[in-house]
Amino acid sequence: MIFTELSDRDFRRFSVLVYEKCGINLHDGKKELVRARLSKRLREGNFKDFKTYYRFVAEDESGNELVRMLDAISTNLTSFFREKKHFDFLKETVFPSYIVEKRNSRKLRFWSAGCSSGEEPYSLAIWLLEYFNESLPFDVKILATDISTKALALAQRGVYTSKRLANMPILFPRKYFQRGYGSQDGHVRVKQSLRELIEFKRFNLMAPFPFKEVFNVIFCRNVMIYFDKKTQQALVDKFYESLSHGGYLFVGHSESLTGIRRKFGYVMPSIYRKRG
Repeated sequence: MIFTELSDRDFRRFSVLVYEKCGINLHDGKKELVRARLSKRLREGNFKDFKTYYRFVAEDESGNELVRMLDAISTNLTSFFREKKHFDFLKETVFPSYIVEKRNSRKLRFWSAGCSSGEEPYSLAIWLLEYFNESLPFDVKILATDISTKALALAQRGVYTSKRLANMPILFPRKYFQRGYGSQDGHVRVKQSLRELIEFKRFNLMAPFPFKEVFNVIFCRNVMIYFDKKTQQALVDKFYESLSHGGYLFVGHSESLTGIRRKFGYVMPSIYRKRG
């Protein structure tokens, strides 16, 4: 069967459902994207049309099909050391401050919120090991979360094509990745030294934050562009409460907190700091 028609009414129903469940704002310009991506899910599940599929998702008490639907429509575009100015700022400003400020605290906590297929948290891990010469003087943990189970599975596997490492400093691929052979030729796998720093979890940013510890740095980059101002406001407020005093929030270079009431101090475009 071929699914070509997604009525305006059905699109609005999906849009409302997605907004209510995860805060993503699917405006009219996203209709064709939703039609194309959900058509594949309809074929896989043998649903006769979008109306039938919507009813199934809405009535599925297990929530499993909602997860599959969100996986289908999620955009997981990322790369290693994406938006490198952020990593330069960590190296030049944030990491050096830990040497001075963390004498009485041996814990550093990072959060990659919207980690997609894992390139961001692995990049953070590499950057930490590089700066501190692989002998981390702190108890370091990186929490990496995403709403997409499909993206998280890729992240946890940690296997990438060699081409994905093309823009890295020349020594990083050999130092932090294992080269694949045979059936895995042309692929690499992250080494254990990176894996042991990261905890991957599925998490919906619209849910109450359950974290017992505060974070020193939160990366939520190129995620809030999918939310409306009301949702962005609520999320930024939760980020603020989840950061340690003096902690940093990084958003995407194409994002800003303009128009959002915030307690954060402005550092530079796309970087904010919790005063204290």
